[in-house]
Amino acid sequence: MKSAIKCLVLSLGWLLFSCGVSKSLRHTPQLTGYDATVPRVTRIAPTAFSSGRNFLIKNKQNLWELYVSGDPLQIGLETGSLTDSLLKKQERVFFSKIEEIVPSKGKQKLLRNILKFYNRKLYRNVPEEYQTEIYGISQYTSHDFDNIAPRYLRSLYLHGAHDIGHALQDLALVGCSSFAAWGQKSDDGSLILGRNFDFYAGDDFAKDKMVAFIRPNKGIPFMMVTWPGMIGAVSGMNNEGLTITINAAKSKIPLVAKTPISILTREILQYASTTSEAIAIARKRKVFVSESIMVGSAKDKKAILIEVSPNNFGVYEVPNSNNQLLCTNHYQSDALKDNTRNLYQIENSHSKYRYEKLQEDFNKNPKISPQVAAGILRDREGLNGESIGYGNERALNQLLAHHGVIFKPEQKLVWVSANPYQLGEFVCYDLNKVFGNREEGGPMVSLQSENLNIAQDPFVASESYKNYEQFRIEDRKMDAILENKNGLTVDFIKNYQSLNPDFWVVYYKPALYYYQRKEYAFAQSDFEKALTKEITTLPERQAIEKYLKKIKRKLR
Repeated sequence: MKSAIKCLVLSLGWLLFSCGVSKSLRHTPQLTGYDATVPRVTRIAPTAFSSGRNFLIKNKQNLWELYVSGDPLQIGLETGSLTDSLLKKQERVFFSKIEEIVPSKGKQKLLRNILKFYNRKLYRNVPEEYQTEIYGISQYTSHDFDNIAPRYLRSLYLHGAHDIGHALQDLALVGCSSFAAWGQKSDDGSLILGRNFDFYAGDDFAKDKMVAFIRPNKGIPFMMVTWPGMIGAVSGMNNEGLTITINAAKSKIPLVAKTPISILTREILQYASTTSEAIAIARKRKVFVSESIMVGSAKDKKAILIEVSPNNFGVYEVPNSNNQLLCTNHYQSDALKDNTRNLYQIENSHSKYRYEKLQEDFNKNPKISPQVAAGILRDREGLNGESIGYGNERALNQLLAHHGVIFKPEQKLVWVSANPYQLGEFVCYDLNKVFGNREEGGPMVSLQSENLNIAQDPFVASESYKNYEQFRIEDRKMDAILENKNGLTVDFIKNYQSLNPDFWVVYYKPALYYYQRKEYAFAQSDFEKALTKEITTLPERQAIEKYLKKIKRKLR
């Protein structure tokens, strides 16, 4: 094993200098011609900071609101200076998670080399203006992680981390769900969209949720829901009423980074005002993972899906009479729906189940309003109202979302969920007001239109929610017990299963423990109980059935 790792490291070392890696490590973005003035930040309060007409403030729902303007370098510098402590904190959270997953120093070094290899051509595929913006932000990142890469390259690499993780481990395939309605399906006839961004990178990662309002000197002012250090767009709307959200699809492992999906969607958000303009931008860029991009347009009064992959491109539009568009994690366009990986995804993942759940919710709610949209995003039940356990990835609300968001493009209204998950208050922002004339030195107040906010889900105050949060704690203990193969008690199991009794995992994990210890009768009982629940994916169900076959042979 050691010799194999040594050979791989030597091979990667050769690749660093034979595949253009060394050139990428020396690359710097365009800085001349931009405003390089260092921002002067004034601390108004512990959670309020200003720099000229730019500012960062934490509202009472604990969402950070960022407003910045200028050329690419100035936007980067202003963003970095205003979010300075948050930016450093986010880096610590992200890289400590990596250390937790890969504790070995040797393997961490190997991972760094792989990262450099994957990203050797990243700088060629990120538009120059976004490299410049990333550079500006990177000037405020920590030097604590310079062993991974210099600050600018590290910040650039992080914009491809979503894509690499998605391809290597299906990290992003937790289960994002999105939808759009217009015409007869909307309560007022105008376009409405909703989405859950179910990307999970640990509890601390989602604590500093940020709503960024960007007024660039070129392109269209826009807002996006993001986190410190991230300039790519995963959910956003611009001042022309064009929206974007992304849903991951099944990908093959890439050999080289190209344009990160979030950078492509940022470009669409900044420069497109119609679906046709969005399609034209998407066609220009080469991506290295597969993704569905839902685009809503106030001008077109409808939504479409732009489906991209490393080797293909498709657009999916519903018939005009349909007036609704649903999306989970599989392709629907003629160009990509029969792709082998897509068919595997439909058969084996939970994407099709959630798609059918969206259909069911739309059938129950013939007119979609912002309040109805919030209810759909918060839906914790399975098909036909079945209780499938809290945290089940088959639910639209998996109780792990980074954020939920609702758009009304024709009115330029957007609602962003506050913690926890998408259960907190949906905070409303009116882009007509946000991007109206603002005077420098004005009062530092939240940009929200509070009278339009959607109330917190009552579930947050319930005993079931408290039990779910305790279950998450006990589930981590269960994982440690499994790893150590020791320490499981009858009292622990009883409490663990009582906290989330409809979730198949609370029977599966104890069954694994008993199987490891060759206590086959106990393992059989819990595996059989797990099979009576709604198991997330077909491979997981098949794995349990395989265990039971082995147990039956051993008990003969």
